[in-house]
Amino acid sequence: MTNYEPFVDNLSIRHRLRLSTLTRLRWLAVAGQSIAVIIIAHGYGFPMPELFCFAMIACSAWLNIFLSVRFPPSHHLPPAGATAVLSFDVIQLASLLFMTGGIANPFSVLICVPVVISAASQPVRYTAGLGLLTVACLTLIAFFSLPLPWHPGVTLEIPFLLIAGNWIAIVSTTAFAAVYAFQVSAEANELADALTSAELVLQREHHLSALDGLAAAAAHELGTPLATISVVAREMQKTLADDPRYAEDVQLLVSQAERCRDILRRLSSLSTTEEEHMRLLPLDSLIEEIVEPHREFGIRISVNREGDGTPEPVGLRNPGILYGLGNILENAVDFAKSEVRVNSRHDLQSVTITVSDDGPGFSPDTLARIGLPFRRSGRDKAERQGAGGLGLGLFIAKSLLERSGAERRRTGARRQGNHHLAAGADGNRAGSGKIQARVNALDAKLV
Repeated sequence: MTNYEPFVDNLSIRHRLRLSTLTRLRWLAVAGQSIAVIIIAHGYGFPMPELFCFAMIACSAWLNIFLSVRFPPSHHLPPAGATAVLSFDVIQLASLLFMTGGIANPFSVLICVPVVISAASQPVRYTAGLGLLTVACLTLIAFFSLPLPWHPGVTLEIPFLLIAGNWIAIVSTTAFAAVYAFQVSAEANELADALTSAELVLQREHHLSALDGLAAAAAHELGTPLATISVVAREMQKTLADDPRYAEDVQLLVSQAERCRDILRRLSSLSTTEEEHMRLLPLDSLIEEIVEPHREFGIRISVNREGDGTPEPVGLRNPGILYGLGNILENAVDFAKSEVRVNSRHDLQSVTITVSDDGPGFSPDTLARIGLPFRRSGRDKAERQGAGGLGLGLFIAKSLLERSGAERRRTGARRQGNHHLAAGADGNRAGSGKIQARVNALDAKLV
């Protein structure tokens, strides 16, 4: 499986929250809290500790000013720093709620906002700690708080059952929202990294394709000096043919010069219409090109082609298909005990390439997640401890092959289901590790 270690080293970058994001959110909270206190105290005339409320709001404003002066706007807080700032927000809001009715305050649900922000941007352990702090603050203000602001001379009695219900509702909302935010953020990050990896692979293949033109240009530039060398070598051969001291060396020089001219002639003609057949790849040649690099690893690779009497499919050389199928074969070789089988079947409509091995296969649970980014198979965990892969190999192969117009369908029994993927890599069998790729024969990409 392809290794993408640089991505592992940079995973912590996404956990560094931009300071300007927190300060903007806190200014919004300061404005909202101030408006709420003014409306309750002066709009409705409810008695409340207005001075203490504004003192707590001022603490948030002072923190914002301090952070803005101390750090540049582009500063990214590490997880510990971001968690400390969010913890201050939880305590500040809990203090406001303590002075305005505690958990009976309708605005008490806002205490879950810092936890949700942490779940979307910070590691799990920091989010868990912040969540425990939030629950502790909620529990404290559920039992100890000043009365809820109400009409003068009227005491609003809140039943304890309602307080308990509010506590359960807020804790449940916090937990659900945090888990949801964490899952969405994690999947988005994984998909972004996987797509970036796929783009890097495609860029590499594009670079290799561009080398064809460079090779042709180099061959053209080297043609003249090599022709001069060949002429001089032939003159030396005529002159020194009877000299036993130099005849053998001169003959070798002439033959090697001719060999170089042949190589340059082929390179210079790769982009011409006369060598257009070099861009075409028969099915057998495609399979052999994929198989050949993996024959030296002690695993027997057997190739078998089935047909219905139709001519062998021939298509354009596609680096994406070569890499995708090669990655699937590499995975099979890694986990095979002794043999890997590559079977191809074609008709007028499609070509089906099946790669199977005699390894441990995939568990039914893993089978359903094969092809997703950063989802390593059970075989990875059991047999490749310490490997550096991120579980991107099959995803990249699947993505590259699907660019040829893949169609995915699952067939077979529940424990031995096959996935047919038009130029894809999502088919597996729990018992033998089987992957099938099915390609439209009319698209001139594979067949």
